[in-house]
Amino acid sequence: MVLNDPLANVLSAILNAETRGKRDCLLKPVSKVIKKVLEIMQDNHYIGSIEEKETSSGKIIKANLIGNINKCGVIKPRYSVNKDGYEKFEKRYLPAQGFGIIIVSTSTGIMIHEDAKKKKIGGKLLLYCY
Repeated sequence: MVLNDPLANVLSAILNAETRGKRDCLLKPVSKVIKKVLEIMQDNHYIGSIEEKETSSGKIIKANLIGNINKCGVIKPRYSVNKDGYEKFEKRYLPAQGFGIIIVSTSTGIMIHEDAKKKKIGGKLLLYCY
């Protein structure tokens, strides 16, 4: 099985489990970016606890689902955004003002778009979630 976009695969696994009413979801593959994105989603109360497990075929993450995700997905192509350009993408990817998050990869790390706006830094858009 070839994985072209591991982050997209993880998000679609979460969304599929969420829409089917599952309580938890096993996610594979594991990378630093995927772990950081899951931590941000956990901090913003979209998923519950996350724990990393070692298996014979490598690492997996078990994510506890709490039923708070309506939709999530990667943003392709990964648009560059400057410090003043977030509003255009908020209108495009989020359903309403102040509802949902866009996760951005910046020079100071991966964060939500609100934090990047406060710090006045741009970056590359990774995904949206609401």
